[in-house]
Amino acid sequence: MSEHVLMLKLTSQLGSVSKVEPFVRKLVNKYRISPDRQGDILISLTEAVTNAIVHGNQRDAKKVVRVKLIKEKNSLAFQVCDEGPGFDYQNLPDPTRPENVEKPGGRGVFLIRELCDDVRFRENGRIVEMEFKL
Repeated sequence: MSEHVLMLKLTSQLGSVSKVEPFVRKLVNKYRISPDRQGDILISLTEAVTNAIVHGNQRDAKKVVRVKLIKEKNSLAFQVCDEGPGFDYQNLPDPTRPENVEKPGGRGVFLIRELCDDVRFRENGRIVEMEFKL
């Protein structure tokens, strides 16, 4: 049973990413989240929202990105949804391989997987679910 649900609706423009930090800051204050977890949540959520805007919705201002937070007793679960076609999240290049280290970009999903306690992709990657234990 969830304790609390919050929603954030963003237009698919890169400027919308700036709304993620105040959203996370509000959660940090409300739920007394540790600085370590705050950084993990901020980076993961920023990466997921940026990917949804740029890759999912192709920066189409008519499309939106929805962020849903579900606060459970000992965790925060985020769901980031875009209106794009999805992507092959199981076959992404490894950004730590020598041939990819110098490339700009390509680290978002890697960072999300490293910083979250659990990550799931649904609807062909259109929905990213991230869980953080508190």
